Amino acid sequence: MTVGGQSAGAYSALSLALDPATGGLVDRVLLQSGPWGLEPQSPEQAAEAAEEYQRLLDIPRGAEPGQVLRSLPVERLLSAYGELAVRLARPGNIAPPMYPVLGGAGMPRAWQDALVDGAPAGKALLIGTAQEEMTAFFAFEPRIQSLTREGAVDLLASRLGHEAPEVYQRYADRLPHATSAQVFTALQTDELFRDGALRMADHHAAGGNATYVYQFDYRPAHDPGHLGATHCGELPFLFGTFDSYPDSPMLGSPSDAERAMGRAFATAVTAFIAGGTPVDWPPYAPEATARIRHFG
Repeated sequence: MTVGGQSAGAYSALSLALDPATGGLVDRVLLQSGPWGLEPQSPEQAAEAAEEYQRLLDIPRGAEPGQVLRSLPVERLLSAYGELAVRLARPGNIAPPMYPVLGGAGMPRAWQDALVDGAPAGKALLIGTAQEEMTAFFAFEPRIQSLTREGAVDLLASRLGHEAPEVYQRYADRLPHATSAQVFTALQTDELFRDGALRMADHHAAGGNATYVYQFDYRPAHDPGHLGATHCGELPFLFGTFDSYPDSPMLGSPSDAERAMGRAFATAVTAFIAGGTPVDWPPYAPEATARIRHFG
């Protein structure tokens, strides 16, 4: 079968493909804009989040949490989860309060380790990202948009350590007219989405496995929020659901040519799902950027 998904769905699809309990059923994997730079939660982090969630729901100590959770209305569960997300939120961190736990169901090991061990070998892979993934998270976030260079480096230091100033400057040199927020956003797009996708593609293709890579570059002509080709922007093109989002700032008003591009994208993805080979799409080769198919 083919498993696939976008964003968190890509994370889940890869888990199905790599987990020994399910991987044998999967022969094709479609991964769109997966947050590959987001490490799985440690059991300790997951336990802390779960305990805080139970406190927000007033679940008494000693109660069987599963039983109590099943008895609560979904509106209360969602409201408490939203409050939990606010309490745990940190500037620049897009991790949700609860997500796959290392060593838990579907995540016996990190995807990087499974990749090295050859878990996805023999499976066809179609993987890609949007050009400016992180604008969806940061374009309307005042704490990010007001960043100075020093503030951006401080946020990066929690992840990159002493290399943060050098990495920031490398992106600033590449984007000489960008604000600090734009430099930070571009850097985070690569750190959380693109670098992991290309690392996965390089390793998979080097092992002789069928590998196809895309980048979605469509930018709406009217783009007051400066979203560009942002996270989720390819989905209306894939599913042909333009008319469901008449006021979407990330979609704008696609022309007939751009709708035709969406049909080409959808046709290629459908062919991959059905037979493992997208239409008119050369296989990817390690570090061969010319083999990345661009839509936009």
